[in-house]
Parts: sequence; structure tokens; C-alpha cells
Amino acid sequence: MTASGGSDRAFLGVEQSLSGQKWVARLDQAGENKAISIAQTTGLPDVVARVLAGRGVAMGDALAFLDPTIKTLMPDPSRLTDCDKAAERLADAIARNERVAVFGDYDVDGAASSALMQRFLTHFGIVSEIYIPDRIFEGYGPNPAAIGELIDRGADLLVTVDCGSTSHEALQEAARRGIEVVVIDHHQMPSELPVAHALVNPNREDDLSGLGHLCACGVVFMVLVGTLRLLRQRSDARATGFDLMGCLDIVALATVCDVVPLKGLNRAFVVKGMLVARDMGNVGLAALAQRAGVNGPISPYHLGYLIGPRINAGGRIGDAALGSRLLALTDPAEAEAIAERLEELNRERQAIEAAMLAEADAEAAVEMASGDGPSVIVTARQGWHPGVVGLLASRLKERYRRPAFAIAFDGNGKGTGSGRSVPGLDIGRLVRKAVETGLLLKGGGHAMAAGLTVSEKRLGELRGFFEEQAAETVAGLSASHRLRIDGALAASGVTVDLVDMIERAGPYGAGHSQPIFAVPSHILTDARVVGQNHVKLTLTGPDGGRLNGIAFRAADTDMGRALLGGRGLPFHLAGTISVDHWQGARRVQIRVIDAAQAR
Repeated sequence: MTASGGSDRAFLGVEQSLSGQKWVARLDQAGENKAISIAQTTGLPDVVARVLAGRGVAMGDALAFLDPTIKTLMPDPSRLTDCDKAAERLADAIARNERVAVFGDYDVDGAASSALMQRFLTHFGIVSEIYIPDRIFEGYGPNPAAIGELIDRGADLLVTVDCGSTSHEALQEAARRGIEVVVIDHHQMPSELPVAHALVNPNREDDLSGLGHLCACGVVFMVLVGTLRLLRQRSDARATGFDLMGCLDIVALATVCDVVPLKGLNRAFVVKGMLVARDMGNVGLAALAQRAGVNGPISPYHLGYLIGPRINAGGRIGDAALGSRLLALTDPAEAEAIAERLEELNRERQAIEAAMLAEADAEAAVEMASGDGPSVIVTARQGWHPGVVGLLASRLKERYRRPAFAIAFDGNGKGTGSGRSVPGLDIGRLVRKAVETGLLLKGGGHAMAAGLTVSEKRLGELRGFFEEQAAETVAGLSASHRLRIDGALAASGVTVDLVDMIERAGPYGAGHSQPIFAVPSHILTDARVVGQNHVKLTLTGPDGGRLNGIAFRAADTDMGRALLGGRGLPFHLAGTISVDHWQGARRVQIRVIDAAQAR
């Protein structure tokens, strides 16, 4: 789905905001007409109709869109290439009571995928071992040494999740040892396939399922649906006892944290997964939510910004297997202990990130000071923690609104880097092209995120390559810095009921953007710095209505400084509205993403 083309006329007359953006209405005239039609034919509130129209939802699909279901949105798993082969091999492993090794990635998607697979196998009495590689010493994906170690420990079958599609050498080692491998992945991949009994990846060139937007855990879910169907056909009574739908909480976690497009089946995974998560049936997820200070029912925001980073902390600077172990647990006491360890690691990660970000931002600021700056920001330093470079890249991308890489070099001139992109530039393809030209030792990823390994002596060439390949595209994106506004709201009109209605058109995220509303010409009655560089503020409207807001990590930006020095002045603010839960009460606030001084 695509949103309406939008208007080019400045919304509220804001040609250049405090962050350098032009505000424009998301809906053009055709979109406005469509929103009116949706509201009239469905009875939905106008604001919900505007949100749906702005995200390309057809009038006839509006009501069904508000209640996505797995049943209606999930195709037959057999449409996935090799899914039937994978299901048959897993069913055979269960029938033979084989020992299974699950090799996963060290991020949230990998942890959730591994835990889902182990929960499934455990139900059938299968002994399984999860192996998560060390990010620093082993890197991403299966390696021959680890594969050999798992086979030596008695694995009869290897299942890789969220990795394996390009692991030719490691999978060849498994074949040499006579062990079959089932690969379940979603990463972009070349036409040459590794040796595997089955390779289920909706992004392989010969897959026509149309499910390339799924995260790895979503693909694992599909494979397990197929496996359960086959086991029922084989009259295995245990198949009816496994509650796969009850595992949707960790599928939702992976879907949100891997920032895959929230469209189609992914929306159903998250909507239904939220319902499961709120029952707190997964003791690991419940323990981590408590440690993270989650107030109220678990939401996609909690998954993406509170729970996900804590699971990732294990893979970044600690034991990479902690996340998968936590999500697979059934023992509350053990879950509490692991959740506490992940909380400690997350605090340590935050301190490391703050120090590294100051250095990376200083380097990027120098690069950006010359003319328009580079099309792709590349920061690098010896001694940075390689497990945190992805976070640096993300912060730099957010601040400078262009693709960014952060690279940590070791003492031997080898750099481990991570990149984050902006919509419109496929950074995974850019990195793979650099691998093909010999500039990188290895690399790959998605359109929005990628990883690489580079020799320090090739860093200058890599910067030049990125500039040559991306300059034209990034220039076009930079020339159109537009903030699309879904509508204007007064402080008095931002109510809990309104937010609840807007949330019905969610969940929001990649591919289904959070609605942005403008609060026009309100007096800034208070603004102060709180927490880690956040700006907390209070607005008062012409009719006396009051609205609290927060601008995250904004205190040292042009916008933040203007707000902090603007008490008593009128501002237009733009942001997303949400409900906070505090001491049992629900209250609304705006998360400010841009501002402009009102004339």
C-alpha cells in the first residue's frame, strides 16, 4: 500500500521548521475525498478515516484493516519455496526423536526465532540446543568451527534461523560430516544457494510467496504451521496440543524489533501478538517487561524501545544466548535472574554508547561542515565496541537524515561496521555491491540496515565508493525534506478516547507510519531538560486546554534550544500522540518531532 501523494503547499505556512523541514499535508485533494468517503461509508471517526486514507487503505478494506487476522492474511505455507521440505524434515526429526541444534543470530529476531523453534521441539520431547555466535569473536551466521562443535556434541539435525542463507563454507562442513541442515531465514541473498536440505527464505530469487517482508521469526512461524499440519496428517496426537498461536507474543516482538514493514501478515502478527503478550504467559517476556518498567498493557512501543534493547544488550556486550534462553524459559525464577542480568548489561551498554556517540557525532559534524557533507556518513575509530556500532549508525542517521555507518577497528586493522539507511536508499544492496568489487571482506543486510567487515587500509576507498554510488539518490532525498502532517489538533482535543481511536488503525512502524499531528499556535508554558537530553514541555491552547509533551534526545539540537529558550512564546509543534500509564491513570502526551515558531 502507498499513501496518498500529498500536497506541496506548506502546512500552517511552515516552509522551514526548526529542524530544517517543510511541513506538508499528507493528503492531497484526492486523499481528502477518499477520507470523507471512508468516514461516510463505515461510520469511522474522521480522524481515523484520514489516517487510513493517508496510508493507502482502500475504502472497501477499511473495516477489515482495523481487525487483521492470521486466518485471513496468512497464505498456505507451501507457497514458500522449500517450506514443505523443511516441515517434512522437522516432522521426521520428531518421529525419530533426533537431537536438534538450533543456530541463531544474536539480535532480537534471532533470539525470538531460536526460542520459538526450541519451544516447539520441546513440546514433542525433542532435546535441542540453541547456539548463538559471539558477535565479536565469531561474527554473524554459522561458521565451520561452531558447526563442527555442535555435531561433535551429538546433533542429528541443524536448523539455522535468521541466518545461514549465505553460509556456504559452514553448511559445506555440515554436509561433509553427513548432517542435514534446514535454513530458515529472511535476509537478501544472491542466486547461488548453499548446500542445505531445505532453504526457506522468502527473499530467495525463486520464491514467489510474496512474503519477503516477514522477519525471520515470522518465517519460522510459517514453517511450524506447515510442520504441525504434516504431523496431524501423520496422526501424531501431540500436534493438537501445541499452542502455536500462544507464541505470537515473541513473533510480535521480533516483527517490531527487526523493523520490517508492518503490512499484511506482519500487522496481524503484531496485533494478535499484543493480545497474547498482555496475558504475560511467557515468563521471560514478563520478567523483562517488569525490569524495563513497562506501565500498562504491553504495546509495540514497549517492545521496540524498552524490551528489545535489553534483549539486544546480551548480544552486543555480554552473553549472546541470554535473550533466546529467556524467551524459551518456563521457570519464573530463572527468568528473573536472566532479566536482571540483561538489565545490568543494558545499563552498561547505555554508558558505552554515550561515550562512543560523543566521538562519532564530533567526527560526523566535521564531515558535515564542508558544503553539503558526504552522501553517506562513515565514522570509524579504533577501540570502539563493535557491538554498539549499529546504535551509533542509527543515532547519526536520525540526526543528519542520511545513511550512516559506524565502524570499530581492532588493533590488527580489521573493522566491524554497521549501517542504517533512510527510506529510498537500499543500503544492503550498496554493501553487497562493495563486497562484489572487493572493497569489503564481507557484508550484507536489508534495505534499511547492513553490516560489514573492512580492512582499515581500504576505508578511504570505501568512503569514495559509497559517495559515488549513493550521491545522486541521497541528493534527491535531501532535496525533499518534507514532514507529512495528518491533521491539526488543539490541546483540548487530544483526549484518551481520540488516541484509542487512532490506535485502532495501527500498529504503526516501518511501512505503516505513525500519524503525525500538528498542534498550531500554542503557548509554550514550560520547557526543561529531563533524563538523557530529553526536553519535557507543556503547551497551552487559545481555549485554555493544556497538553504535556516530550522531545527525545533534543536538548542539544536547534529545535531543543529554541524550545528551552521559548517559554511564553507561541509555537507550532508536530509529533505523535500517545497515552501514558502512570499510577493507574491514563493521560495523553505528544512526542514532539519538530517545531516552528508561530508568527
